[in-house]
Amino acid sequence: MKKNIFLSAIFALAIWMLLSACGSNPETNAALQPPETTQPDTAAPAVKTEKEDDDEAGETKGNEQKVGLGAPAAAITATVSNLAAAYTGETTASAKYAAYAKKAQDEGFAQIALLFKATSASEKIHAANHKAVLEDMGEVVPEVKPQYTVRTTQENLTDAITGETYEITTMYPDFLTAANEADNQLALTSLNYAYRTEQRHKPLYEKALVALQNNQVKTLSALYYVCPTCGNTYDSAPPKRCRVSMTNSDRFIKIIAA
Repeated sequence: MKKNIFLSAIFALAIWMLLSACGSNPETNAALQPPETTQPDTAAPAVKTEKEDDDEAGETKGNEQKVGLGAPAAAITATVSNLAAAYTGETTASAKYAAYAKKAQDEGFAQIALLFKATSASEKIHAANHKAVLEDMGEVVPEVKPQYTVRTTQENLTDAITGETYEITTMYPDFLTAANEADNQLALTSLNYAYRTEQRHKPLYEKALVALQNNQVKTLSALYYVCPTCGNTYDSAPPKRCRVSMTNSDRFIKIIAA
């Protein structure tokens, strides 16, 4: 009996010594611990909401439109300058042709006076169209004080032909090119109306000059029609609709002798 108690005490002492040894060995303790985990220095990227993605996409798209799809600044500036020049030119032409009409009437050329009266009305429409585009663009419309010289009817017709030739061969083609580059549809419409109409005016003046030189003025038309939209001018019965603006002929301005 005593022997069994002694053996139990020895066994208990051995277990106690073993446990004490394990607790005092740092290397053993470290081996028994789970590995440490460290957080990375760089934080994980934040997850964006759907709205934030949409907002950024919209902002990027807007910037692309401003930079990539905008009209060239030079073309926009040129178009403003060209419209101002066209407005000035057409305002002057309207006043000048009205004066030429009076001169032709004074010289006894009623038919030529009527032609100048019609073209004066036409140029006034062009000027009004150009002015409307400038105002739509928020630009200042220039103040015009027409300056011109009235000579004989023959000289006046020659001057008119020279002016129309310049407009249809140089001025309006150049203006239309700039407006197209600026992607300004209103400017293109207004400038094209004038350009197409001046192409009608030139042969009317040439026809009148030949008639004057051959003493056949009375063979010229005594009635003209002017489209109120584009200024297109007809020296005979007009078509049902204007060939330039498609305006119904019922609205045309009739120019007859006073």
